[in-house]
Amino acid sequence: MNKNTAQRTRYMVELALMSAIIFIMAFTPLGYFRTPGLSITFLTVPVAVGAIILGPKGGAACGLVFGITSLIQCFMGGTFGSMLLSINPLGTAFTCIVPRILEGLLCGLVFQGVRKVSSSKNGAYFAASLACPLLNTLLFMSAVVLIFYHTEYIQGFVEALGVSNPFTFAAAFVGAQGMIEAIICFVIAGAVSRALGAALKVA
Repeated sequence: MNKNTAQRTRYMVELALMSAIIFIMAFTPLGYFRTPGLSITFLTVPVAVGAIILGPKGGAACGLVFGITSLIQCFMGGTFGSMLLSINPLGTAFTCIVPRILEGLLCGLVFQGVRKVSSSKNGAYFAASLACPLLNTLLFMSAVVLIFYHTEYIQGFVEALGVSNPFTFAAAFVGAQGMIEAIICFVIAGAVSRALGAALKVA
């Protein structure tokens, strides 16, 4: 086995492991903390680690797995996702999957960009680990607003929250949940990816 083949094999094994972790977390209590509205997700942690260790393409692949599990959840009784699915199935598939692919891709690019310009080795790991949940929230809510904002279901939330435009709706709807996701991913993904990066000698 030559060097390129060995590297490719290791890459595929690592990607398969990250994908398996995402699937396991998605369908156990490890992946979500359920709330009446949006659930708090911890799946940004393995997506961030995958994007950092495997690069932007690996991050996009991990994001795709995250998105697929998110879509599956819509068929399994999650209130918010199930309602979106009943309103617009194709729009729901887009909302669940495309933002998560972009999240993983951009997280990997953030890591590479910060690593090039930062004098701190740790800085890139933690910057990317913070970017991942923030991108998840921004991109997911952008898709929700773009596709579903004018539906009766979302307008019910708008009225209940007492907001007047899509931006204030997104900010109010995410609220503390987005902050919790960001803090958890920043701490856990930053520490895990830094340890794995050192062990695997990530360039």
